[in-house]
Amino acid sequence: MSERATFGAELRRRRVAAGHTLAWLAERTHYSKGYLSKVETGLATPNPALATLCETELGIPGTLVAFLPHGPKRRRTRPDIRPSGLPSATADFTGRSAEMQRVRRALQADSGVCVVSGMGGVGKTALAVRCAHRLEAGFADGCLFVDLRGYDPEEHTAGPAAVHDRLLRVLGVPAELIPADPDDRAALYRSRLRGRSVLLVLDNAVSAAQVRPLLPAEPKCRVLITSRSRLTTIDDACHVSLDVLPAPAAVELFTALTGLPPGDGVARVAERCGRLPLAIRIAAARLRAHPAWHLGELERRLGAEATRLGELDDGERTLSAAFLLSVRQLTATESRLFGLLALHPGDDFDVHIASAVGGLSLREADRTLERLHDTYLLAQPDVARYQFHDLLRTFAREEVLTGTAERDRATAFRRLAGFAVRSTASADRLLTPQRFQPSIEFEPDVPEQVRLDDDEMALAWFQTEWPNLVALCRAANDRGEHDRCWQLAYFLRGFFFTSKLWDAWIATNRWARESAAALDNRWALATVTANLGVAMVDQGNLDEAADCYREALGLYRDLGDGHGESTMLAHRAWVAHYRGHHAEALHDLRLARVCYERTGNRRNAAITNRGIALVMTALGQPGEAAVLATEILPLFDELGLPLDAAMTQNCLGWAWFRAGREDLATTAYQDAATRAEACGSAYETARAYTGLGNLAAARGERDAAAELWARADETHPVLDPIIVGETRERFARRQANGAATIAAEDFPR
Repeated sequence: MSERATFGAELRRRRVAAGHTLAWLAERTHYSKGYLSKVETGLATPNPALATLCETELGIPGTLVAFLPHGPKRRRTRPDIRPSGLPSATADFTGRSAEMQRVRRALQADSGVCVVSGMGGVGKTALAVRCAHRLEAGFADGCLFVDLRGYDPEEHTAGPAAVHDRLLRVLGVPAELIPADPDDRAALYRSRLRGRSVLLVLDNAVSAAQVRPLLPAEPKCRVLITSRSRLTTIDDACHVSLDVLPAPAAVELFTALTGLPPGDGVARVAERCGRLPLAIRIAAARLRAHPAWHLGELERRLGAEATRLGELDDGERTLSAAFLLSVRQLTATESRLFGLLALHPGDDFDVHIASAVGGLSLREADRTLERLHDTYLLAQPDVARYQFHDLLRTFAREEVLTGTAERDRATAFRRLAGFAVRSTASADRLLTPQRFQPSIEFEPDVPEQVRLDDDEMALAWFQTEWPNLVALCRAANDRGEHDRCWQLAYFLRGFFFTSKLWDAWIATNRWARESAAALDNRWALATVTANLGVAMVDQGNLDEAADCYREALGLYRDLGDGHGESTMLAHRAWVAHYRGHHAEALHDLRLARVCYERTGNRRNAAITNRGIALVMTALGQPGEAAVLATEILPLFDELGLPLDAAMTQNCLGWAWFRAGREDLATTAYQDAATRAEACGSAYETARAYTGLGNLAAARGERDAAAELWARADETHPVLDPIIVGETRERFARRQANGAATIAAEDFPR
């Protein structure tokens, strides 16, 4: 049997005995399955690197190397110095297969330089060392490992010359022969590597300038660099950016370290560790150090965000210390903005938010954000958005922001809240141009609003920012910025009405009520209470809506606000209508209309007329209702109110349907769907499709009806039958067509 076959046969025997497939071995060693098959059958010649990798993965060190073919020894022209100063590989390494393949490919490329970068604690060094152990055997002249300590302020001043000194000594140059001049030292370093095949691992590099003098000129050498900065100016390098572990890998790491079986508790602990390998290792070490603890105790200790960083400390390693090393490389301006950004309560932010909170120009803010992203202190989930890793946000708040005076923190939040109100008011003005906007005063240092040119841009801005605005509304209430709290809720109302984001709509107005009451601003209290009532009606909660309207009506009457009183009469009419008290509703709507017409409020008068049309349809007067709806449609177009126009067309479609004019109803619903889609109202779009489905069902076209109703459900699944006549009709049609009962899910709330 040949030597090649002997190696392959032994590899196969060991692999099968361990219960592993060729596919498993290929994934672990990053050699192709086909190549490994040829090695096992003796058709390909193995190499030392493969032998070492297989020994490592199969847990059989030293057993396969002896079977390697022995060719003629290479003639060496230099002293036989073959350094190997690699640290031991981290145990229980998991979840980085794709990244390891990228590193391998990078080190096989012509440039032969790979930069592995990522935030502190993400496992850059562990990955680099593991890759180096796997690849080392393929380098005839060994491996050099240097911890550059670029983030240690006591070591950073040493510079490349000191590193050259260390490397030359390892390469066998006597100390007395190492030149004192940095340039001569660098030249000797390059000379000593000429003609050699060396893997150079440079760990913890702080900058490209620190690394460049250490890059060998010899093309057979390869360089693997780790850094907390992206080092993008090393142009020829392949850049591998490490993210946090995938959730399954994070669970696997914790279970490997603790011996616990995977489960929901382990998954929650891994998430509270931010899926950072260092944090997971610290948490596992703490659990091992306390035999009396159970997983629930560790989970409880990591549950509170305010104390989580303190818990991630096992006596030797702390996550805060790892993060602090990254912050130390920042300038004062960068560090200040990093801390102040923690005041923003939302999940992500853009350059305008950074400018507002930091009191910086847009250009200054943009450059600073780029720097924070370059050092992995901020992530960039989208081209114009930034966000914190959860643990880094906590670190910024607890360790960096606390270094800023409370007065400066309060000023920064005030600027942020003022900017948010100003921008939200601007967007609301474009989205609902005829809606009343109260006069708002802003401090001189509050930046101008974001630039929005039309209603489409305003809608897109709202769709991106609304979660952040909701979080900011709550934070403003908590921090005592009560004016900004109720103002944000007020200007969000139009978007929430369009998008039907009921939970956020209700929550913001509840906080706004608290703030208005704290200010003793009775007009604001009445207005946000009324808006809360609108959300309650829209969600089908008529009892709470009636309470809100009753309270707001009393406040407006006490203030002598006739417009507010009329609006409450109109709102109260909707509650009566949905309760089936149509005559009462018609009375209040007509009273409100008189007030609006007397004061020249064409928008509110038209909206009230639409309500009258719906009530008249319910009272059995659909023809008259259709005439009224037809008359007010041009006014909404004239006023630039596309959502109101879509709602009016749905009202018209419903009236014509009840009047038995299916042709006119079809035209109205089709136009309503087109208009609603154009203005971004999924709710009114779904209502139109429901109406069209009802028409198909009335014609006996059951398949067409089912398709249209399904389209409605896909567009917006929650159309309350108490509020939407088309939904009541749909369920009645389904029941008439053979459904013995109407399931509970047919009435979503």
